[in-house]
Amino acid sequence: MRRSIKGIFIFAIASALLLTGCSAGQSSTESKKEEKVSFENVPERFADGDGAKIKVIRKIGGDDHTAQYLAGAKEEGEALGFQVDTYTANGDTAKFHDAIAQALEEDYDGYIISHGDDAATVNDVQKLVDAGKSVVTFDSISDLSKIEGVTLTSQDDEALATLAFDKLIKEQKGEAAIAYLWVDGFPPMVRRNAVYKEKLKENPGIKEVERFGVASADTSVQTQNAVAAMLNKYPKGKLDAIFATWDAFAIGAARAIKEAGRDEVKIYGIDVSNADLQEIQSADSSWSYTAAVDPKLIGAVNMRILAKKLAGEETPQTYDLEASLISQKQIQASKEAVNMANLSNIVDGWGVSTEFEEDWMKVLKDHYKK
Repeated sequence: MRRSIKGIFIFAIASALLLTGCSAGQSSTESKKEEKVSFENVPERFADGDGAKIKVIRKIGGDDHTAQYLAGAKEEGEALGFQVDTYTANGDTAKFHDAIAQALEEDYDGYIISHGDDAATVNDVQKLVDAGKSVVTFDSISDLSKIEGVTLTSQDDEALATLAFDKLIKEQKGEAAIAYLWVDGFPPMVRRNAVYKEKLKENPGIKEVERFGVASADTSVQTQNAVAAMLNKYPKGKLDAIFATWDAFAIGAARAIKEAGRDEVKIYGIDVSNADLQEIQSADSSWSYTAAVDPKLIGAVNMRILAKKLAGEETPQTYDLEASLISQKQIQASKEAVNMANLSNIVDGWGVSTEFEEDWMKVLKDHYKK
């Protein structure tokens, strides 16, 4: 009988402790929930902790630059408590526009559109805005500026082209036979080409002898084949340098030059990625300089601007991200392998920007930190 009473007593205590634990757990949950609706100085749009649903749609793809850009947008959005879905059409125009149309039906709160280069993109974005959605674009057609409330972002393409091509002119002492790797139809390429044409006028000793350019899922492979053919056509002493307006061009050219043993042909490029850095730092690489903006940072800044729009805050109509010049000598002098994560140890200010990062965003990041 005493054992029975003792057992009942122990059971009662255990039950009480269990209930107390449940009560404490419930209280903690409620407290956390309460915290979500009382963020200090957080815009009302996000004060209930619901976040936002975002879609990032990019026309071009199949390259590391795209992967880095999408990762930057996704990480920044998720740090703010947003659901972020990404899509790349890998250069397929029809799939790109279909993705935007489908995303509108899926009722996202905001959209980031990358590399929309035609009139249909303007129509697509107008439909998003008419539906009350917030939109930020990157490297897209300038006619989007006619749509009220849309922010057009880009790399400072004029600066990128100037930084890289000025190095070519200087190192070649104003006299060189060059190949030009460029493709028309993309807004950033148009801007880079304008700089190129002006520089050729100013430097008549720089002669373009060949050009090639195609944007596809296998751009680097096609470029490698094209440059290999150029090298056969122009033996040593007949081709001095290559100006590559996209890193997918540059990496293909670098591989062709390496295979041909023609490292006297120097590459001056635009954009950077992990694959590019691996190529640049190899001992026999001919890739001398590349001008770039951190693609991951571009994605993050685009997301911040979109968050400000959703919060009802003022945003600019256009924004250009500052360019940097990266030299092969800098990369090869490093005591450790250089990648996108540690490139900031070599290039001052690389991958770091507080642009559009408001204090309330820091509050959200602290709250949603895993």
